[in-house]
Amino acid sequence: MTLEFVDTNVLLYAYDTTAGERHDRAYEVVSRLGRERRGALSVQVLQEFYVNAVHKIAVPLSPETARDRVGVLSRWSTHSPLPYDVIAAAELAETHRLSFWDAMILRSANELGCNVLWSEDLNHGQRIGTVVIANPFAASPG
Repeated sequence: MTLEFVDTNVLLYAYDTTAGERHDRAYEVVSRLGRERRGALSVQVLQEFYVNAVHKIAVPLSPETARDRVGVLSRWSTHSPLPYDVIAAAELAETHRLSFWDAMILRSANELGCNVLWSEDLNHGQRIGTVVIANPFAASPG
């Protein structure tokens, strides 16, 4: 079974009920991956999700609700980066001209053996290593 990595922005749209079609598309991806037990993320994504879900979405989640969501999401395959992952991500960022944080996401997806990274922050259809970027808002999810 191949895992699919979900970036923070997709998770946030999945829980932001005011986001219209973006909410629907993101919710569809996240629900499917949870149901199929194919979802993957990193500690970085969990941290970013909690902070942004409580403070930045249009109708913020309560800290308790956001914490509960993090608990559910932490059952997915999760990468906990180590110091050598930081170095590898820095190299990825330099090689592919990415932000360091996007490179960390890619590093985590690669380390978990994911073939898909769901994100709106990178170029839809681009392949970096063994990971293909899929923007759920640019193409049909799944």
